[in-house]
Amino acid sequence: MKGTGILAALALAATATGAWAQASAQANPGEVRTQVMQLLKASQKSHGFRSAAISPDGKLVAYSGWSPTGARVTVAAVSSPDHTLGVSARTDAKERCSEGSVAWAPDSQHLAFLSDCASDGHEQENLFVASLSGDLASGKAHAAVAQLSDAAGEVGFPTYSPDGSRIAFLYVAGATRAAGALAAMKPWSGVIGEDGIEIQRIATVDARAMKPMKPEFATPATLHVYEYAWSPDSRKLAYTAANPPGEDNWWVANLYVQPLDGAPQIVFNPTQTTGAMHGLQIAVPRWSPDGQKIAFIGGLMSDQGSTGGDVWMVASSGANATAGAVDLTPGRTTSPAWIRWADNHSLYVSELRGGLSELVRMNLNSDNTTSFSQPVYALAGSVGDGRLHLSISAARNDSSFVFIASAFAHPPEVYLARTMGNMGTDFAALTPLTHANNGVADEAGSLWGKSLSLNWTNEGFHVQGWLHLPKGYDPAHPDTSHKYPMIVLVHGGPAAATMSRWGVGGSLNAASFSALGYFVLEPNPRGSFGQGEQFAAANRKDFGYGDLRDILKGVDAVLARYPVDAKRVGITGWSYGGFMTMFAVTQTTRFRAAVAGAGLSNWQSYYGENSIDQWMIPYFGASVYDDPAVYAKSSAINFIRNVKTPTLVVVGDRDGECPAPQSFEFWHALRDQHVPTRLVVYPNEGHGFVNPDHRVDVLVRAAAWFAQYMPAS
Repeated sequence: MKGTGILAALALAATATGAWAQASAQANPGEVRTQVMQLLKASQKSHGFRSAAISPDGKLVAYSGWSPTGARVTVAAVSSPDHTLGVSARTDAKERCSEGSVAWAPDSQHLAFLSDCASDGHEQENLFVASLSGDLASGKAHAAVAQLSDAAGEVGFPTYSPDGSRIAFLYVAGATRAAGALAAMKPWSGVIGEDGIEIQRIATVDARAMKPMKPEFATPATLHVYEYAWSPDSRKLAYTAANPPGEDNWWVANLYVQPLDGAPQIVFNPTQTTGAMHGLQIAVPRWSPDGQKIAFIGGLMSDQGSTGGDVWMVASSGANATAGAVDLTPGRTTSPAWIRWADNHSLYVSELRGGLSELVRMNLNSDNTTSFSQPVYALAGSVGDGRLHLSISAARNDSSFVFIASAFAHPPEVYLARTMGNMGTDFAALTPLTHANNGVADEAGSLWGKSLSLNWTNEGFHVQGWLHLPKGYDPAHPDTSHKYPMIVLVHGGPAAATMSRWGVGGSLNAASFSALGYFVLEPNPRGSFGQGEQFAAANRKDFGYGDLRDILKGVDAVLARYPVDAKRVGITGWSYGGFMTMFAVTQTTRFRAAVAGAGLSNWQSYYGENSIDQWMIPYFGASVYDDPAVYAKSSAINFIRNVKTPTLVVVGDRDGECPAPQSFEFWHALRDQHVPTRLVVYPNEGHGFVNPDHRVDVLVRAAAWFAQYMPAS
């Protein structure tokens, strides 16, 4: 329902005000905080992982796992994973430090990793290499660790050249903040857009020096690099890059090829192509083994690192940089997120399909059509390290893949999948290489309810989502005399997807609400990944309308099957989910309470306030100055007089992606209309909160807000 068609429901608001006031008197914030803290304390017993990689010969696996004193690197034998060797640059000077981002040398005897454990009390990461000797499978092995880089800034994503002579990494010299739009923006000062611009470049060091060296820049200072790959002959780099500032221009990045001793050349320019990739985003560049082609993932993406689209291929020579890209997966109803060439005529593709993470082999025919193998795995879970970037590691012969995986009922572990294994949709199809969380699922998992995949159709679209049951709810023997409240949790993006993932992650999370007695619906409406490019692009020029109708149809599907009280349904979300929360309460009174995290209320003013305005052009079709009406159409502030739903608003004061004025604008308008509201601004936080106390406080406040207006009992 859109426009005034939804206003017929507003008559319900007059009778609801008294009920909301009565619920407010019943809330006990202290009790809610106690419940949340008990949940968080129990859930923190599980161990997380930062990265994992299998050696090229397939015999060893390295991974970085979190401990009470930080992340640590471990090497294990694949044949006997209980035989492990700790690898560290740690000195006695640091009680807590972190190591990870592991990368194997082609010889499978040297392991590169990042560490801040030798920085004399500072948090400066540097590149280290462990030289392995002995037989780990028999329990007799040794690692000699040497520092390779003498960096002063942000270092990330190290990769050996195929010949093993150099290690490349992304480097921001003199960085004052993490690269990207999620980190807290620097306080505004000086000449805006010109002073203090921090540029991420590719740097390299000699992999054989075994002593600290100043990084050597391989790419020019005029380009901000996002992702890269070595050419098979180790003489060139392929990378995606754009002019600075980097956090804004990822959406207009080009694909470059550059000799180590030469100048960059554009081999694909999405802004100039006349094909289906026009104006879209590119990610994950990968060279073919013969060096003649580069494959990449291209599509409509709303955040760097949240990757989805089709698999495309272009000539590495750049012979036709504006129109030479070929779509290898047109019409495929999945969202590829990671690729690796198997040989010159096939690739492995990790993709989202509905609620599944799957790995398939894609075979290229002579006419550029493709065929697909049965999945190596099709997992009802999440693959990767929990960050935006998906990470899968493969042995040289592609017979074995190693990755971190988890699900709602499975804490994270490092797993092995073999190409000749038994495809399945559960974790029984995988071989666990770690057992850090044995017993945690039974202990911590009992704190929240079970989860299941839910499917429904709306307006010709197939929509998938996740339904979390309240703690203690038994679907086989439901208590039909009792009605439960439900919280709708909308993901960010919009080009993203909620997948089955372990635990209490993020400031707003389903596990916590489930533990507090709520049903929780996490929908993947149109605009999400997992159903193909047509589905991901279906909310273009329509933010808040079709996706809201998909969400409401999902609510109806739950109401038809489960004992949920239709008068106690709330909504929350972060980022685009925060926008959807703000917009939803202007379009319907079905939601009894709302919590908007890092949202935006006015697309017209937002365009001039945020640090990433380029992302909106593909979605809205033009800038706000050329077509203000399409921005006004989806601005919650233009329908603000319809709101009757009590709404809590939270935001970081240095958020560059969804700036705090957007939250102020929404809160001020609700207060002016005497709608129950509260605004909480967190100091020194960007779009993604990093202070653990702040993350906990957001969750506690959100839980208390829902308990106040739609209590669980």
